[in-house]
Amino acid sequence: MITPAAPVSKPLRELQGDIKAFRHYLQTERGLAANTLLAYGRDLEHFVEWFVGKKLNDHLNLSVTDFSGFVQFLREKELSPPSVARHLVALKVFYRFLKLENRVSDARVELLSSPSLWDRVPHVLSPDAIDRLLHAPLPKDRFYLRDRALLELLYASGARASEVAHLKLADLFLDQGFCRCHGKGNKHRIVPLGRAAVKSVRSYLDEQRPHLLRGLAEAPWVFVSRGGKPLSRVMIWRLVRKYALMAGLAGKVSPHTLRHSFATHLLEGGADLRVVQELLGHANISTTQIYTHVDRKRLKQLHQNHHPRA
Repeated sequence: MITPAAPVSKPLRELQGDIKAFRHYLQTERGLAANTLLAYGRDLEHFVEWFVGKKLNDHLNLSVTDFSGFVQFLREKELSPPSVARHLVALKVFYRFLKLENRVSDARVELLSSPSLWDRVPHVLSPDAIDRLLHAPLPKDRFYLRDRALLELLYASGARASEVAHLKLADLFLDQGFCRCHGKGNKHRIVPLGRAAVKSVRSYLDEQRPHLLRGLAEAPWVFVSRGGKPLSRVMIWRLVRKYALMAGLAGKVSPHTLRHSFATHLLEGGADLRVVQELLGHANISTTQIYTHVDRKRLKQLHQNHHPRA
């Protein structure tokens, strides 16, 4: 005997209807990328879960206290501060949409301040640890040329996993030593590649990629699996994790760890913050400023070395 599904309450039905309209608006009128839409959807699912659990009756008339309760709900789920902040951004954008549609007269959620995005410095690998990671793929590994080229390019460019997953042959300019990354909001940027990355990518393209294509005339993607299928973002994360473990690196190492390390090592070497912002593809320099902890160390050292009363 099949148990009939519980009927959806009117408050929940109305909330789900507004979320559906919001996602349609983001896709058709704002032109947001598919990954961004998925992220908003996941964050708002937690809001729906909280709304149902609290047995609330009207999402259009919630108080600041109610919204504070949602933040507490996220903290009880042991989400990291950056994740809580991202949920809050998604909720604020949702209520701005409702205000735009005259569904609410004000967005009280705007009165909430975001929790500190970076209670801790992003996980950064030392140059020695980076070297061990980049040399972790060995000839005994099945696709070591591809995997070494992947790791080299991630660190050399500071690109996101999704950007590398979508990288095409037409985006590589190896003779000139750079690649073109397609970032968030369909914006692209030019990122230089060092000699080591260029050499590894060339070796992979010449010696291993043709075998992965298995007789296909061509495939547009740079990094492919057997049969010419593009490596997914998830697969790239798994490969980075695999080689981090093989290299004996502590902590959670991901493609984003390489991105953090890329930015940190540039700043430690004296690069300007605006240059790093451009290379990372950050729309706002405040996002890049999470890396200025290294600048503080460098400034302190410079002060000690050169100030007469240091």
